[in-house]
Amino acid sequence: MSTSTVRCQAIGSLLRPGHLVSARAEFKAGRITPAEVKAAEDRAAVEALRLQEAAGLDVVNDGEMRRSSFMDHLLATVPGALDHEAPIEAGDEAGGAYTVDNPIVVVERITPARNIGVEEYVYLRGRTDRPIKITMPSPLMLYAFWSAERSRAAYPDPFDLFADWTALLRAQIEELAALGCTRVQIDAPDMALLVDEEQRRQREALGISVDRTIADGCALIDSLAATPGVSVSLHLCKGNFRSMWAASGGYDLLAKQIFDRTPHVDAYLLEYDDERSGDFAPLTALPDDKSVVLGLVSTKRDEVEPLDALLARVGDAARYVGRDRIGVSPQCGFASIAAGANLISPATQAAKLFRVAELAAAL
Repeated sequence: MSTSTVRCQAIGSLLRPGHLVSARAEFKAGRITPAEVKAAEDRAAVEALRLQEAAGLDVVNDGEMRRSSFMDHLLATVPGALDHEAPIEAGDEAGGAYTVDNPIVVVERITPARNIGVEEYVYLRGRTDRPIKITMPSPLMLYAFWSAERSRAAYPDPFDLFADWTALLRAQIEELAALGCTRVQIDAPDMALLVDEEQRRQREALGISVDRTIADGCALIDSLAATPGVSVSLHLCKGNFRSMWAASGGYDLLAKQIFDRTPHVDAYLLEYDDERSGDFAPLTALPDDKSVVLGLVSTKRDEVEPLDALLARVGDAARYVGRDRIGVSPQCGFASIAAGANLISPATQAAKLFRVAELAAAL
């Protein structure tokens, strides 16, 4: 299946089922073994796969059931390089609380670590005949871990840190490709948040240039997309935690710059679930050989969008880019951070995935 024929897909994370939430709580309390919590992850991954297949999605993943965050590829790499402040309390999906380390800054060079995508891909590979994608965080997500005062001994320039992470991520993608994985999605809230003026101001206050973030960031992402044999898509996310968002603004500032500077990216997955995303006019800059996946179905609202309203929105988008290059999806994951799952029910989640496939079929 070529990129151009992928009409419907989920973005990444799905709500973790109750049995998995309970198993992780039991494991943390020391009442079950690592093998038992792993079995719960296996069961949840298959359930996520079967839901996507039943809905009729073209591309599937494991719902990120083995992760606590969409950034686990990153977090598995940098812990030894981080300095922490006092632990903080966070809420979990079961309504309880747990203690987490609060990472402050990178203080040492980052080093290679376990490639969690390998387990995700290999486990699904023998259980479905549909294309499988593995999601990974953008290399620039480390911007939140760099400090002008405390990181300079290891990384005088934050973009040296981003380049190191890019090299590690490229090695992970190459390892996946060697196993037969042909689809990778890069999740880039680091780029998408820049649509918001306040987010741009905050980034500059960190000592990280917005202009350089776009220019150098696109170059780093494109170097990942150039991995032979792998189709790479780029998801621009504007925040996703307990049905809340972090940025508001259209793609006018970013679209052409990102499209032009990432020639090896095959498809762009864009949030378009409400007025925060602006209109579809920026899609006129989409190169002729690229496709766009419109995130029209919200993962934040516990209501299923009417099919006719979604079709009308696709019609609006088709004024700027051909229908043959339009795919559809939810706007983001349903639980990008497990403890910050969006406030919708599993039944609504399933109905929304079915609606995405129904919309694609209606096109």
